[in-house]
Amino acid sequence: MNLNQTHNFYFIGIGGIGMSALARYYKNLGKNVSGYDKTQTQLTNELQQEGIEVCFDDNINLIPKNYTAKNTLVVITPAVPALHAQWRYFIERDYDIKKRAQVLGIITKDTFCFAVAGTHGKTTTSSILAHILVQSGYDVTSFLGGIVENYDSNLVGNGKTITVVEADEFDRSFLHLHPNIACITSMDADHLDIYGDARSIEASFREFAHKVSDKNNLFYANGLDLEGISVGINDNAKIGAQNIKIVNGYYVFDAKIENEYIKNIQFGLPGHHNLSNALMALSMAKAYGVDTEKIKAALASFKGIRRRFSFQIREKKLTYIDDYAHHPTEINAVHQAVKELFPNQKICAVFQPHLFSRTKDFADDFAKSLSQFDEILLLEIYPARELPMPGITSSWLLDKIENKNKKVLSKELVYKALKNSNATVYITIGAGDLGEMVQQIKKTLNEKI
Repeated sequence: MNLNQTHNFYFIGIGGIGMSALARYYKNLGKNVSGYDKTQTQLTNELQQEGIEVCFDDNINLIPKNYTAKNTLVVITPAVPALHAQWRYFIERDYDIKKRAQVLGIITKDTFCFAVAGTHGKTTTSSILAHILVQSGYDVTSFLGGIVENYDSNLVGNGKTITVVEADEFDRSFLHLHPNIACITSMDADHLDIYGDARSIEASFREFAHKVSDKNNLFYANGLDLEGISVGINDNAKIGAQNIKIVNGYYVFDAKIENEYIKNIQFGLPGHHNLSNALMALSMAKAYGVDTEKIKAALASFKGIRRRFSFQIREKKLTYIDDYAHHPTEINAVHQAVKELFPNQKICAVFQPHLFSRTKDFADDFAKSLSQFDEILLLEIYPARELPMPGITSSWLLDKIENKNKKVLSKELVYKALKNSNATVYITIGAGDLGEMVQQIKKTLNEKI
């Protein structure tokens, strides 16, 4: 099927962050776009406001009647359960069905493709890169895993010749892509339910790295065992950030790139992990030939991503930050950033574990990273695509946390616990439906000011 000649696109799991970017892309091209999702969210509301039909009942009668096997592409997320009625309907009638990654692969094949891979940092790095290219006047479309504050969307740019994509390791999706310039931000163990062990994950990342023919166009975090150009902070990497200072809440740093030394780069997202992400995006943009002054201007004006160290309240008396972190390494990065910005303040973390398998695989690391906060409020595990596992609960995880100031709470009781807390910095952490609680938590904390 030629996607350019396809009139109708039906997405099962349309509310997913990656799926919704594709839905918006085809809507922008003038296609008929609709789909199903299990839950109504802020993102599905936004899609509906943009003229995309979304249903929340797995009912075949809700599929538009004019969506036939001849004129429709069905796009599915790996999280769709095998017994999904609409999916079965499409399979039984021989519709063309593709995974999101396959569709991205088809789109990127005919463009100059920037691909950002890594178990952490993909969304921030690709969003910064997208912002640099758009602000510098390039003909680019970017498919992102987060809502970029500058554009209020996860589809940034409206170009035809260049694409920026997140190269997702889940389900080995990134092997469908055709990258011209790529980076790998990290290769930590994750998705062990798919890969089995860390060695298999690293092998998959190496396979992705081999898809970039010119090793001068492959950038990787210094310390990874890869061929290409190393990028790092205050170390011996080929491309490095140096003389790092914090001025008025912004990082100001210098960058050494090949024979060029770029001074006084300003960047507003806190945490060394975000500094690394900015440096990685800068490296890729320089490899493509983007003007240095335009890169500096874009880095200074980048506002961040919804649910990525997103300040909800920033008052003298009280701070509230919301973050998507769902892996121990990410939680450590969040803690480093909070402590750097707010030394000597009491920090309360609300954490919702994401997936039973991830909680089980990394329980000791989660306990260690969470123990660093002064107060820990744990929600029950968000199951996403999984069924419960015997013995794997938030209470089980809580027992492993060394800090005594800890408890497991239902969503309803979190608000009361926050009201009674004497912390001055609050942070919500997790990739589940915790994001839907942010506005109510903000309201609760605002009452304390």
